[in-house]
Amino acid sequence: MKFKAALFLSACVLAHPALAQDGPTSVADDPTPAAGTEILVTGSRIKQDPTKSALPLQIFTTEDFAREGINSPEQLVSLLSTNGNGPDNLASNTDVVGGAQRGTNGLSSANLRGQGAASTLILLNGRRVAAHGLQGSAVDVNQIPFAAIERVEVLKDGASAIYGTDAIGGVMNFITKTNFKGVTLNGFTDITQRGDSPIYRLSATAGFGDLKENGFNVMAAISKSWNGILRGENRDFVNGNQPNRGLSIDTRGTPIATAFANGANALFAPTGSLLSGVPLLIPGTTITANGGINYLDLPGGAGCESFDGGMAYDDALWANSSARYACAWDTGRAAILQQPLETLTYYGRATLALGQHQLYAEITGSDADSSKQFSSNQYAGNTSTTPLYYPLNATTAATYNQVYNALVAVFPSIAANYGKPIAYRWRCTVCGPREYKTNSKTLRGAIGLEGPLFGDWDYRTGASYARSESSSVLGSGYAYRGIFSSSARAAASGIPGAVSGGIDTRAPTAPGATAPGIVGLLNSGILNPFSITQSDAALAALKAVSAEGVTLYGGKYEVTQFDASISGSLFALPGGNVQLAVGVDYRRETYSFNGSAEAELNRPEIFNVAFDNANALTPKHRDVKAAYAELLIPVFEPLEISVAGRVDDYTGFGSTFNPKITARFQPVDWLMFRGSYNTGFRVPTFNQIFNGVTQSPNPGNTLVDYTTCPSRTVNPAVPGCAAITPDTLTGGNVNLGPETSKQYSVGVVFKPAPRFSASFDFWSIAVDDTIGSLSITQLLDNASYFPSRIIRTNGIITLLDLRTDNIGSRRTQGLEVALRGGVDVGNGVVTAGLDGTLLLKKREKLLPNAPYGGSLIGLFTFSGDLGLRWKHNAYLTYTNDKFTATFSQIFRKGYKNYALPGIANGTVTRPDYNEYVNDYIIYNMSVGYEVNKQFRIVGGVKNVFDTDPPFAITYDSNYGSGSSWEPRVADPRGRSFTISVEAKF
Repeated sequence: MKFKAALFLSACVLAHPALAQDGPTSVADDPTPAAGTEILVTGSRIKQDPTKSALPLQIFTTEDFAREGINSPEQLVSLLSTNGNGPDNLASNTDVVGGAQRGTNGLSSANLRGQGAASTLILLNGRRVAAHGLQGSAVDVNQIPFAAIERVEVLKDGASAIYGTDAIGGVMNFITKTNFKGVTLNGFTDITQRGDSPIYRLSATAGFGDLKENGFNVMAAISKSWNGILRGENRDFVNGNQPNRGLSIDTRGTPIATAFANGANALFAPTGSLLSGVPLLIPGTTITANGGINYLDLPGGAGCESFDGGMAYDDALWANSSARYACAWDTGRAAILQQPLETLTYYGRATLALGQHQLYAEITGSDADSSKQFSSNQYAGNTSTTPLYYPLNATTAATYNQVYNALVAVFPSIAANYGKPIAYRWRCTVCGPREYKTNSKTLRGAIGLEGPLFGDWDYRTGASYARSESSSVLGSGYAYRGIFSSSARAAASGIPGAVSGGIDTRAPTAPGATAPGIVGLLNSGILNPFSITQSDAALAALKAVSAEGVTLYGGKYEVTQFDASISGSLFALPGGNVQLAVGVDYRRETYSFNGSAEAELNRPEIFNVAFDNANALTPKHRDVKAAYAELLIPVFEPLEISVAGRVDDYTGFGSTFNPKITARFQPVDWLMFRGSYNTGFRVPTFNQIFNGVTQSPNPGNTLVDYTTCPSRTVNPAVPGCAAITPDTLTGGNVNLGPETSKQYSVGVVFKPAPRFSASFDFWSIAVDDTIGSLSITQLLDNASYFPSRIIRTNGIITLLDLRTDNIGSRRTQGLEVALRGGVDVGNGVVTAGLDGTLLLKKREKLLPNAPYGGSLIGLFTFSGDLGLRWKHNAYLTYTNDKFTATFSQIFRKGYKNYALPGIANGTVTRPDYNEYVNDYIIYNMSVGYEVNKQFRIVGGVKNVFDTDPPFAITYDSNYGSGSSWEPRVADPRGRSFTISVEAKF
């Protein structure tokens, strides 16, 4: 019903269409070049009229930014209906992540047509910028100097024949102002109704000189922006304790510890623990309570809800009856929804006119600080590498006896173990949230020369160097372990007799503790895991073992590029001159990751921190040599054909040739047909090739062996359907090849009146030899195709190999819709627009000989791109000489919800469980007033009706991340108020 209502609104908005098609600009003084003006547009090396181009090009100007309250490149990307719904924004990367998402600290990227961030090419003035320093694959769009941007051209088509690798999903070209004169000051504020998570930006742009009158122009722009923090606990819709709706949290590491029946440890519990070695039958059942017991949840206890974020463990939803007396904790409320981000960007350009030639130099850079914060560390004890036990001594006696008395009343068999330490899992909220502080610096310099040669032939040549350097350090929430977690670490320490599970004397020892690190501190009893509050002595001791300030890792990505091209007319045809562009391109890409396995092995180990030292990489580089040609053939006036081709020679991958053919047929002025066919390719990133192998535990409780469990859902009552917890292997692959693509599009453009246009473009992308990693579910679901990747011990799956490979094929199809219209009203104009994308096909297969899987449209996935069936943005605007008012809608179609094991296996029903996530619909409005030619003010309201993100089950027990909303789709801030002030001198 909501979908139909949204379409009805859009139809009403467009009832009187009459707006001219947007066109790109070439100079700041002329934002709307007249029809017939030929300029260089994204996706071609030949100047042409953008209003008649066969290329599906969407153009955003500063007017669009003001209308929608867009303050950063990330906000612009999120507005694009053609952008996918992957984990590509800062909100999607604030929690625990794994696999390809690791190393994305501070990264925000674009993902056109859902082909992945690494398959979307980002350009600044037509040339490449460096990929993110940590990840080394996708570009961080927030490095773009937004204050200097005049327009953004979004090419919704493959462009490997023009630009080379990466341009499978499309191209975003950020184009700066040129020949800018005067001074412009701008201030922007975006504050939520609740007064939190503010966004501010201050910018200044200045320029002097005129290329025509003075023969030169110099301009500079600087901008400073701040994004305030938004915590999960500050929004009511972030709530993992909604069992009636089918959502509860799996983690049993709680701020009031949950006791477990761990066995003996020679160092701290030589005779075992309080709950070990005795029957723990739940009264009235034959079920053993070996899934954890929290004394608060026992009969007569205060209840799990007695501490903030606590809830009774829902053993029915999680199909885990052994945890009936456990508590759980809402990890999603501890994560942040908007990362605090402080960014400085700057841009400078000097242009010198040498007769008809122009020589220019430009420099741009950024300096950004971000903070990723998520749930505090869970200290889950075991008998070897993390032996955590709460002892009975003079310090702990009162708490020990309180817990013991509650336990023995229900499980009298433990009386014989009185005095033995209590093994447990504990969430150390007093340690603070886990935090990564990341600094990213970028720098790019370019010089170029362009001008006429002879006749209408001209040339363009340039050279550029760009780098992106990022480093992350630990903030709060981390402590030195104090125990060796592996034999390799013990051997590398140089400590005589060091063994896995033995004491690491290099770790700091807290005052009063009996052994080093957090393990020694906890096992001394100074820290009390069965209490929310801690003594001053305990807090001081915790600070003594903190690892805050330790460098996590750093990376650097560099791109050096030289290019030269010429273009002009060859001969005349009835439709006009045949034009040719030819060029060469040389590029060197260099990447390094400065984690050091040796350095970590020789320093005290830090508990549960993702150093990724296995991925340490000394600088690696590859050279790309390319030559390309493009031919524009106006066969006769209604028909124009363009043929392009590019040869790229890649270090380590050989040569590849990629053609592109586009055609435009315009039988009458108001009707145009267009189409294209092209091939593309993407080489693996340095990380995908060279990453080391990492083995990680998987503490989740939702996996089963699909070969023994036909229902594929956890159900301990069914033989073969018990939960499994295999470790996972991740890492690179030196034998990777490039992924290749073939795509085509056909479209039609109607323009029956000067102020009306409508376009419909069908597109299809086929990608083979896809570079990626199987998810855990994909591997289990296709066990027969990958038997060597599933390791069993005594018939039980204990290890899953998820290392990167060329894992199959992907087929995606969609329909892009763009509508524009307008009508005169009084002394102004009412205009309307809609940009939408209908996803028609999204299917994958994992091997050439495997069949394609079912449709992925409208299905929830924990990772990758969420395939929404329909997305659109619509707006209605009134404009006159002084005044502008806009009302707009953002629509995202709902999809099938995730189901926890109890619901998935049919053993549990919950009254308010909804199989489908509701549509996400919000409305924005803004009003602008031009006081005079020097001063303009725009005020707006985002999310006018204060709509919360729809309820969605996104909690992933494998990582302990996610909650009750989907950051890949929705904005968590709620209603906010914006104001932008611009002054020109």
